[in-house]
Amino acid sequence: MKKRRWISLVNLILTFFVASLLAYGGGGWAEEKLVLSTGSPYELGLIDALSNPFEAKYNCKIEVVKAGSGKALYLLREGKVDVILVHAPEAELKAVKEGWALHRTYIGANEFVIVGPKDDPAGIKGCDKVFCAYERIAEKKAVFLSRGDNSGTHKKEMLIWNKVGIVPEGGWYKKSKDFMMASLLKANKEGGYFMTDISTYIVAKKKHPDLKLVVLFRGDPLLVNKYHALIVNPERYPEANYRLAKKFVEFLKSKEGQKIIATYGEQKFGEPLYFCGSHKFLP
Repeated sequence: MKKRRWISLVNLILTFFVASLLAYGGGGWAEEKLVLSTGSPYELGLIDALSNPFEAKYNCKIEVVKAGSGKALYLLREGKVDVILVHAPEAELKAVKEGWALHRTYIGANEFVIVGPKDDPAGIKGCDKVFCAYERIAEKKAVFLSRGDNSGTHKKEMLIWNKVGIVPEGGWYKKSKDFMMASLLKANKEGGYFMTDISTYIVAKKKHPDLKLVVLFRGDPLLVNKYHALIVNPERYPEANYRLAKKFVEFLKSKEGQKIIATYGEQKFGEPLYFCGSHKFLP
């Protein structure tokens, strides 16, 4: 009996030792992983700026799945990611109401602007409302590039077309089916109009000297582009890293996280790419 107990104890120790070796990577214990999905904030580098201090603080690794808001919401609903940063208000509220997304939290914003050729063939520069700009573009059948990908940007665009009672179609209306930067550069090549977030435009001006499109319309409160974080529901997906996701959202809302968001881009691009709670458009 004693011999059996001794063998069991040895097996237990060996099992623990092997598990320890598997978890230990030579430089420290295996890092905990958080899977996040977002689009432009990752494309423009904001997520890296936020991830570095968070990873150091919690000895974890943030893995990013680059996706527009529509796809990011789908990934969260399917339990494929732990947390998302999106800008699709109606879809976000629906997700929370249905119960598969939790803790919708405002973390920062930028604004949409309409860029186009300097000579402004549709004459939108004189508009004081975004509805006017869209109506003039459609009337002139001026080239307009849509992302056409169910992203937050595409959802906002379709909301505006719907409000003015126009179904955009025809040769002048083109779809990129791509992310923001790629779509902006395609619009530049086409010499057409495009609704982009100002953050992407600022970065594009710095990185792409051949960018000829200029900002022709901005300032409508409807174009404020708010980002919210949503977390997976652990009751639906117990294997998800709800605990770390919640800590990440808390970090985003902390003084440190908000400072990173509000100042990101100042040094590299000469102006911040995002704002938090002090912008004139926010209530």
